[in-house]
Amino acid sequence: MIDVQRTFTVSKDPGQVVAYLKDFGNAEQWDPGTVTCVQVSPGQVEEGTTWRNVSKFRGKETELTYRLDKLSEQELVFVGENKTAHSTDTITVIPAGDGSRITYRAQIEFKGLAKLATPFLKSEFDKLGDKTQEQMSRVINSRN
Repeated sequence: MIDVQRTFTVSKDPGQVVAYLKDFGNAEQWDPGTVTCVQVSPGQVEEGTTWRNVSKFRGKETELTYRLDKLSEQELVFVGENKTAHSTDTITVIPAGDGSRITYRAQIEFKGLAKLATPFLKSEFDKLGDKTQEQMSRVINSRN
């Protein structure tokens, strides 16, 4: 399993951060790997809401269906799945001064033959984690 975690602070309060991040469709803005992310279940965003996410990694596009598995004032958990991978993205948001401290954790478990590539992909996912931290921080801080 690949496990990447980053902790950083932003200038927005936790309520604003969670309100923005709970809509996984916004991953198009804050996740450098996301090409498109479209809500597929009807209605407002709540636990159980699903999105079709297309990401690009190492030049190849892959599609996962993500579900908002947990939504609270301090934690969001998104679970993504396709034939070759299972991904859990956990975002924790707590007060930090006038802003928030965000801990973003991505856990990816490959299935079948893809599992053999896990040790070789760790460093690339670490680099993606750095880019995600930078982009998420910049996007959240620039929001009104």
